[in-house]
Amino acid sequence: MRPSGRSNDALRDITIETGVTMHAEGSCIIKMGNTHVLCTASVEENVPPFLRKSGLGWVTAEYGMLPRATTSRNRREATAGKQSGRTQEIQRLIGRSLRAGIDRVELGERQITVDCDVIQADGGTRCASITGGWVALRLAVNKLLAQGTLKNDPLTGHVAAVSCGIYGGQPVLDLDYAEDSTAGTDANFVMTDSLNMIEVQGSAEGATFSRDEFNKLIDLAEKGASELVAAQKAATS
Repeated sequence: MRPSGRSNDALRDITIETGVTMHAEGSCIIKMGNTHVLCTASVEENVPPFLRKSGLGWVTAEYGMLPRATTSRNRREATAGKQSGRTQEIQRLIGRSLRAGIDRVELGERQITVDCDVIQADGGTRCASITGGWVALRLAVNKLLAQGTLKNDPLTGHVAAVSCGIYGGQPVLDLDYAEDSTAGTDANFVMTDSLNMIEVQGSAEGATFSRDEFNKLIDLAEKGASELVAAQKAATS
């Protein structure tokens, strides 16, 4: 039995509320169970120096946790003068994932920065950030299209992410913290709406896992990603 009482193939309750900030071109709050993330997308009419005069746009991401997103207060990374290795790894993952779903030629020489700020953490914050980050990106692109700044839609499809793992000897979908902290195997899957894989992160936390178990995790991830894409569509339609 899972701590939450969910079936092994069930996502946590998911809600995506859009238009939550006044100034960002795209914004949402995504709630996956007790994990809540604020995602905003900001458009700049320039690109990093290495892309100037290339004709290519850029999508990047920043990620952070508010001090009381967890059970005890975390010190703001800005006060330490540098980001942790974990933060850097997660925001690079978010950026890579979102870039996989955009035609950078159609975007043109402009940059969209997706900021993902964790308000409350209960496992799966990177997956929620990618899923919500895509919604914020979609809304920002919609605004550029409506303004006539973009002639063609640069987004090539949806991008969503979900965690899977082996908990209590059973493959399960969408781990919360109680499961994630004690899982034998933990994996994150980033997928498109056609269920092609963008990135897979998996590791044996407490025990090795077999090819058969990994195949079962992929099956769960495909089910979860399909449901997340449906939630994205509902939020942006």
